[in-house]
Amino acid sequence: MQESDVLEVVTPALSRAAATDPNIHSFQVGDRYLHTSPEFPMKRLVAAYATDIYQIATVFRDGEAGRFHNAEFSLLEWYRVGLNHVELMDDVSALLGRVLSVFGLSCLTPATVRYTDAVSGVCGKAFDKIGPVDIERVFSENNRSYPVSIGSDLDAAMDLLMDEFVVSEFSDSQPTYVVDYPASQAALAKIAKNNDNTIVAERFELYWGKLELANGFHELCDPKEQLERFQNEQRIRVERKEKSVPLDEHLIDALSNGLPDCAGVALGLDRLMLLISGAEHIDDVLAFSSARA
Repeated sequence: MQESDVLEVVTPALSRAAATDPNIHSFQVGDRYLHTSPEFPMKRLVAAYATDIYQIATVFRDGEAGRFHNAEFSLLEWYRVGLNHVELMDDVSALLGRVLSVFGLSCLTPATVRYTDAVSGVCGKAFDKIGPVDIERVFSENNRSYPVSIGSDLDAAMDLLMDEFVVSEFSDSQPTYVVDYPASQAALAKIAKNNDNTIVAERFELYWGKLELANGFHELCDPKEQLERFQNEQRIRVERKEKSVPLDEHLIDALSNGLPDCAGVALGLDRLMLLISGAEHIDDVLAFSSARA
């Protein structure tokens, strides 16, 4: 990062606001929340200074435990002014190759998989015609369990399909980028038409085999649209009978004042150590896992 002239920053771990994403749960400490990512304050800094920045942060997510998950973990997050998500993928690949080479490991040219094409291919149907019933049929035809609890949640159904039939087939010997996510899964990314004239989210996820390493966005700059997304996520929380949380009004203010065109990515350092070490469980690369903390 220093060689690329990217400024290191430090942002607060405690905030009055929390992640509104209904699939992410924040730890509450008094009237504050431990951050699940330094994304919001980092974007406020980009809005204020229009410069490339990075941070290595300890972050916290409630309810996350398993082979690849720990409630407390480390992220390397950075933002590049003037880049889009495709150009940022090159940035990520260069960093990944540099880190792996230090440990005597090679990094093959990444593969790229389009989310919308993958779902369409597994279902044998045009993407815009696919519904939960089509995905449930695929599971039934392949004698795989399909949770009844998914119901009409198409995004949850597509994500499960991706995990079971697409990501599970990724090579263990090279990185794979997943791009062209449905617009409904844009999170904090811009939405645009791809080369096939399909409206998609301008974001990517990086995998090595089944291990997700990084998540990147061509960042949304529109404060009105960002507020609407926050409010929609709050509605989903209420529908799921989950607690609503304070949204980050400071971020909305920063976007209102102007966020330059930029792309950002978060890379899980503990998962990167899993890859480098060949360990089977994230506990094996942590001095203090949640169970030993």
